[in-house]
Order: sequence, then C-alpha cells, then structure tokens
Amino acid sequence: MHRVVVLALPGVYPFELGMPGRIFGCLPAHYEVRTCTVDGRVVTTNLDVTVTVEHGPEALATADTVVVPPCDTSLADGGLPRPVAAALAGIRPGARVVSICTGAVILAAAGLLDGRPATTHWMQTDAFRRRFPAVRLDQDVLFVDDGDVLTSAGAASGVDVCLHLVRRDHGSAVANQVARACVVPPWRDGGQAQFIDQPVPSAPASSTSATRQWALERLHLPLTQSDLATHARMSLRTFARRFRDESGVSPGRWLIQQRVQRARELLESSDLPVDKIAEQVGFATGTSLRQHLRATIGVSPLTYRRTFARANGN
Repeated sequence: MHRVVVLALPGVYPFELGMPGRIFGCLPAHYEVRTCTVDGRVVTTNLDVTVTVEHGPEALATADTVVVPPCDTSLADGGLPRPVAAALAGIRPGARVVSICTGAVILAAAGLLDGRPATTHWMQTDAFRRRFPAVRLDQDVLFVDDGDVLTSAGAASGVDVCLHLVRRDHGSAVANQVARACVVPPWRDGGQAQFIDQPVPSAPASSTSATRQWALERLHLPLTQSDLATHARMSLRTFARRFRDESGVSPGRWLIQQRVQRARELLESSDLPVDKIAEQVGFATGTSLRQHLRATIGVSPLTYRRTFARANGN
C-alpha cells in the first residue's frame, strides 16, 4: 500500500487539494490518501470555505508520496514560517514530493528545488525566477519529473502529473483505467507546452478535433501535415495555426507524441519486437522509434519495456 499525503496550507485551492484523492483514490488496493496540515487544525482556503483534516504533520513522516497543492504563496515571503518548514523537514528520505501549480513556490522556499529542473504556472514564472534563481525553471511544460521531486503547472496539469505517477507505478493500462473513471485524457506528455494566452477558435466548425481523431485511427500510415490539412479541408497554413491554437503544439510534433504514446502502450502490453511496433505506430524503422523514445523519456525501448513489465507484474 502506497501512502499519499496531501499537505493543506493556508489559502489552499480546494480543487487541487482534492485532486490527488480523486486520482489515487480510484485505486484503493494500491494507494491510501491522507490529508494533513502543519498543526492538525482547520485550514482556510482561497474560497469562502474552510477545511477540517484528521491528521497533523506527523502524517508526512509516513508518506511515500507528498503532494503540495497551490496555496497562499505569500507564506514564503521572507522564508517559510517555522511550522511549515518543520513539517516539510519531517518528510522521510526517499519519499516522492510533488507540487501542483504554485505549490512549487513552497518547495522552492524549502530548498527542495535548488539545482533541479522544475515548473510552475506560467503566470508566476517571472516572479519565481527572481525569488529562486537556483531553480532551473521551465515555463513551457506541463510537468517535470525529476525522479523523487515532481512539479506541475496549472490546475489541469496536476491531473496529468498524478496520472503520470500512476502510470510510472503500475503501467499505462491501470492509468488509462483511472483516466476513464475520471473522464480525463489518459496521457499528456509532460513536455507538452502550457496553454499560454492561446486564442480560442471562434466557431466549432473550425476545430481540428475530428482530424485528430481521424489521425489517431491511422497512426500506422505515413501521415504528413499536408494529409491532415487536406482531411480538415483547410490550407496547410490555416490548419497549422488552428491546430496549434487548440493543442498547444504543431501538427508534426503532435503526430510524434501520439506515435510515441502508442509505442509505449505496445511496449508495456505486448511482446512485439521493436521493429514491429515501429511499423504499427507509423515510424519508418525501429531506429526511428528508438530515437524518438529516447528523446521523449530518455530511455531505450528495451529499458522502458523492462521497467513497465515490472510495474505490470509481468
């Protein structure tokens, strides 16, 4: 049983506070989720409600994963209050620590992000860089997995990082099951761009969603951006612009992401040779698949397969 402890700090955002319980709570045979405060008392939120918890800071010492949702980041002005710093210092060695949105400010103020890659909500990045220059901040991604410390951007990316951890722990089949239960996308690459001031298409008829679904059903084919634009009945230039507006990435980048994702699923769930998987997902050769997988997650197909075979109990 993997224990997830969510730390509710003053001014906590209720939506993100409940997010780990919603995701990990779908798997009660694998995860136990607890919520704590630094003193075991009622905590205010950023809304007109308060939260009563059953646990104090001692829960953090028992956690396998600690999640810090966004809160009143002015807590960190001039350094963390002693109770907050003491609570974070009580996290046992080896536990994973995860921030959602501006929860990264709390981790940074505690020194947990020094020298590490990290992200936070894009609207906070300028102030974050000024306050925490030792952190290698990347404002252009949804989440950063740095092993035992993970940070995520805005609210929805908190769902992404929680599903990513389920996937890391138990494989894509289980993560997809949780995603379906929560009615959310099963996987968005952490390196996908945050949606930063992106314009919204003015009419549903201009959406490229039907073309994306069409492409997902034909990933084994050598699809090009021109093929996608033709299906959408748009010029290549118009299609590329609208596609990026809706998805945050270019059509070519999106195709690679979907092919890598399909390849990951096949590596986890089948014994197909790498070259055969490459063929089924639309990469020209096994070498091409190896290059894209390594560029995306930093490992070879065989290493990835061995890792998730263990996660799936194979």
